[in-house]
Amino acid sequence: MILNLLRAFWGVFFIFWTAFNTALVDVVGSEQQIPLSVVKLWASAFGGEIKSIAAKYSGSQLLQKKYKEYEKDVSIEEIDGLQLVKKLAKSMEEMFHKKSEAVRRLVEAAEDAHLKHEFDADLQYEYFNAVLINERDEEGNFLELGKEFILVPNDHFNNLPVNISLSDVQVPTNMYNKDPAIVNGVFWSESLNKVFVDNFDRDPSLIWQYFGSAKGFFRQYPGIKWEPDENGVIAFDCRNRKWYIQAATSPKDVVILVDVSGSMKGLRLTIAKQTVSSILDTLGDDDFFNIIAYNEELHYVEPCLNGTLVQADRANKEHFREHLNKLFAKGIGMLDIALNEAFNILSDFNHTGQGSICSQAIMLITDGAVDTYDTIFAKYNWPDRKVRMFTYLIGREAAFADNLKWMACANKGFFTQISTLADVQENVMEYLHVLSRPKVIDQEHDVVWTEAYIDSTLADDQGLVLMTTVAMPVFSKQNETRSKGILLGVVGTDVPVKELLKAIPKYKLGIHGYAFAITNNGYILTHPELRPLYEEGKKRRKPNYSSVDLSEVEWEDRDDVLRNAMVNRKTGKFSMEVKKTVDKGKRVLVMTNDYYYTDIRGTPFSLGVALSRGHGKYFFRGNVTIEEGLHDLEHPDVSLADEWSYCNTDVHPEHHQMAQLEAIKLYLTGKEPLLQCPRSTNEIPGVLLPGADPFG
Repeated sequence: MILNLLRAFWGVFFIFWTAFNTALVDVVGSEQQIPLSVVKLWASAFGGEIKSIAAKYSGSQLLQKKYKEYEKDVSIEEIDGLQLVKKLAKSMEEMFHKKSEAVRRLVEAAEDAHLKHEFDADLQYEYFNAVLINERDEEGNFLELGKEFILVPNDHFNNLPVNISLSDVQVPTNMYNKDPAIVNGVFWSESLNKVFVDNFDRDPSLIWQYFGSAKGFFRQYPGIKWEPDENGVIAFDCRNRKWYIQAATSPKDVVILVDVSGSMKGLRLTIAKQTVSSILDTLGDDDFFNIIAYNEELHYVEPCLNGTLVQADRANKEHFREHLNKLFAKGIGMLDIALNEAFNILSDFNHTGQGSICSQAIMLITDGAVDTYDTIFAKYNWPDRKVRMFTYLIGREAAFADNLKWMACANKGFFTQISTLADVQENVMEYLHVLSRPKVIDQEHDVVWTEAYIDSTLADDQGLVLMTTVAMPVFSKQNETRSKGILLGVVGTDVPVKELLKAIPKYKLGIHGYAFAITNNGYILTHPELRPLYEEGKKRRKPNYSSVDLSEVEWEDRDDVLRNAMVNRKTGKFSMEVKKTVDKGKRVLVMTNDYYYTDIRGTPFSLGVALSRGHGKYFFRGNVTIEEGLHDLEHPDVSLADEWSYCNTDVHPEHHQMAQLEAIKLYLTGKEPLLQCPRSTNEIPGVLLPGADPFG
């Protein structure tokens, strides 16, 4: 058919080209113009022939006839965008709530287990160490902490060998895995195993569940073996992960003061820079910061940002890190000037209402202080002490340690000494536990959700998996420590973004329609134009893939009307003209999109739906009985629209490999009541009628 179509087309084109050349020769010879009427005649003839050929070989008339036969069984309805986005948000809210409840059960179990546990400095306990499990010595005996641990490939975890009955424990390489604090923590947290399993039984769509301890160990379910890198090191420390930091602390405004006086030359300045970098690692998108170097004068690390704070997003932190390398030591350290500046910045920024409006802190990194500067603290911070003071003494000497300790204690902060580069990370983490104290004392079990990030562990056939994490802090309930505000750690579970998309049926969004979600900072959680990798199917990530702003993909929204409304968690509608690429970017369509948006309660996310004007605003609804629908589905030529999900086949293991068409048939016949599918055949409009052209 295609060959006949091409022959007919080229036949018409040849006749047209011959006539054109003949007329052109006549014009050149007689120096006359081609009459407009002749050109119109050619165009009409050419168009008529093309239309005739297209009608003959495309089967459009046959297709119209087929649709006419089924006209009584279908209806065309206009999509109510606002009602649709609210319904989808509600569905997502219910799914998010299930994940939150799983985490809440872990919190309760962990706090109860710790309450019943009494610390034993001599406790001997053999636990499953994730690095050592199944490892044997030269004589064939299992290593200490490396007992036999049964691992079986599981398709729910991308065929990774896991143990769905037990969790195991990872300890960072730089920590002693038999330290009494770790052994005691591992011992009482063993009771989480039964909750892990129970959660997975209740919600088989769950993937990794875990407990990150404030002591540094990481308990993960299902249990899995960890492999060191080529240097024999596992650098992973759960306390550095965003989910841990967000759950452990509240948003904060931070001014970092770095001593660059002459005494800081050499290794001390190197340690100081690394300390600043580690502090930056602990700041998230809800935090604001600035860095000031001082000697006799103040030197803003970024001179363009004098007297203010900036959001601690990835781009800003990397920018400041680059400028840190330009610092050099000379002169005399005038700490009083730096402290005055820091307090003024925090006060002024707080009054603007732009910051975190929560915790405020000054981080002082120096090799000593000759005074306690109590007059400055009395002027700016006492008696309320709203700004916490954290002091880091660089170097082995302790001559000025007392002054720095006093400053920290007098301002509800913390003092620590950093002697070597190896000490940096562990000592920096201490401030997080101090900032968590108000939450612990008030027992504020806030649920936090991270922005989207890539988990390389669960790479699937389409590449690396984009996911978000829900986490909650775990507090000590023991009477002797409750007033001190002791953070035990953080529990969490990962949620693949593709799991969220199952709550959004594509067939309800119309032609060129799509759904998307963003965080409270405007970063994309999911959007069809989000491309986190340099090449599809590869593993090389773009550096800012987790902080792509909505304005970067919906760039026609130049005044950020849509973005700001969603960030402010409003419900409404917005329309604008957009350009959409089709055919893998080969063509561009200009169309008008109507955007409907609302917030997803219980989360920091907002959901949006884009519907294109015209055909995209209408929904094709069937009106057939189950028997009639099954009859159509049994037709040998039936097929489903690609990538449309009607039934959730991920909940129960026996459904994982089931095709959508098979799932629909089993559901409609009542043979698989556990399948989660639409409640009526009217909700399954993507089934193509027998004999219909799938490209029509």
